[in-house]
Amino acid sequence: RGSQARSMPDYLRLRFGAGTRTLSAWLLLVIALVGAALGFYVMARVSSALHLFDAIFHGGSVGSAGVQILSIAIPAAIVLVYVLLGGLGATMYTQVMQFFVLFAGFLPMVFLGIKQMGGWSGVQSGFAAAVAARPWMNAHPGDGAGIAVAVGLGILLTAGYWCTEMSVLQTVLAAENVRAARRVPLIAAAARVFLPFILILPGMIAISLPTPHTTETVRNDNGAIFHEIEVVPQAAEEGQGLVPARTGSLKDPLAGTPLRDSAGHIQLDYGLATANLLPHNLPNGLLGLALAALLACLTGGVAGRISAFASMFTYDVYQPLRSTEPSEKHLLAVGRWTVVGSLVLSVGLAWGAMHVHGIPGMLDLLALLLAVCTAPMLATFLLGMFWKRTTGTGALAGMIAGYIAALLHYGLTVPAGLSRGFAGGWIAPLHHPASFLRQNAGTALAAIVVNLVVTTGVSLFTAARPEAELTGLVHSLPAAAPRKSAKPETGWKRPEVFATLILLAAIAVGLIFI
Repeated sequence: RGSQARSMPDYLRLRFGAGTRTLSAWLLLVIALVGAALGFYVMARVSSALHLFDAIFHGGSVGSAGVQILSIAIPAAIVLVYVLLGGLGATMYTQVMQFFVLFAGFLPMVFLGIKQMGGWSGVQSGFAAAVAARPWMNAHPGDGAGIAVAVGLGILLTAGYWCTEMSVLQTVLAAENVRAARRVPLIAAAARVFLPFILILPGMIAISLPTPHTTETVRNDNGAIFHEIEVVPQAAEEGQGLVPARTGSLKDPLAGTPLRDSAGHIQLDYGLATANLLPHNLPNGLLGLALAALLACLTGGVAGRISAFASMFTYDVYQPLRSTEPSEKHLLAVGRWTVVGSLVLSVGLAWGAMHVHGIPGMLDLLALLLAVCTAPMLATFLLGMFWKRTTGTGALAGMIAGYIAALLHYGLTVPAGLSRGFAGGWIAPLHHPASFLRQNAGTALAAIVVNLVVTTGVSLFTAARPEAELTGLVHSLPAAAPRKSAKPETGWKRPEVFATLILLAAIAVGLIFI
């Protein structure tokens, strides 16, 4: 707020110069675009797995390819309408409302699943039995090293997400005052503390339930013998619980031959765990609510990224290229066309991903994207915010070196049991981490360490800016003392106390799942 920056690249421009702003802007645009494409990709896969549109469109001779197109095009049209008509305000309200809708839709599924498993102890024992049945699933065991990697990666990636993700920062920057801006991330963090109960727990329940198999039933009805066969796809039979095996099918995730790693082990499609648990546990009425909540959540996330893309492109890429200051009306028109263009690009990326073999799961792709693109920017942001001696030359050199280090680590490593390609190793597979988790942790750590070392070294040998020019840009040099509120915050409402309570609650939830 003191710097008057409108985005993360804008802050880096004020702190370090135009070069750092340009590099960070383009990389954040890539993150926003790929994030939106991943949202469309997941919606299409869930729609195909649950055959949501088959009954509606197959009757009209659209065919499976047409259903795939419509499963991406319909959410894209919804995003386009309310981003263009509602703008940033509609996007922010949608992100708030989707949280409550998601809980309302998923909590019944979670409660029914826990009851079906015989309570919390049943969930724990069932999950342990599922892992014991397939020991290779436990690629990162819960020993000290595995927990340290998970915690370290979580801190690096989540810190990078909260500090650099424009879909989050745009809500903070739109706050009416500093007090409101400080509350925004705290309230969002408080809500996210409870997300593991509706995101992780359904996966634990799904993998612990009995694995479906093709069954044949013979019954005698008034002397007539009936043979009833319930056919289960091979992917479901080869899976674990309700988590199916990954297949090579690009049209239906449950069709085709299950995929195996280099050791011959079945690869599980964890992204379909919750989607398969929904119809298993919920009656039709609640099932419709849960599916609507799932699609609303994914659509809201896509809208936030599209809005962030349009904002950053307009103000951090297009406007600096103009020799004269454009009018607000002109910038608004550019922003609207950018929304349309970014939607087309993200839909194209999602459609292309539906036709490429060997793509990792969404969570693995998202973690990889954050490790490669966000981790170096986090180091630059933290140094610029808390170390006055950081120079523009050092920041630009450190950021470039950090991205090179991240790409090198990704290109020289591939998780054990997987083939070169999207999983890494595209330069040379010199090292085989135990899992994607460990690979991404190494990628993020390499990027941050190299960035810190290079930035520090170059900054010490280049001239620093005068402190007078850093007012409002460095934490130790605030622009002005904040205005005292008529009713000062006390007790748990103080940001420091509120943040501490959230941290303790997050630790407690983490210990439950560890």
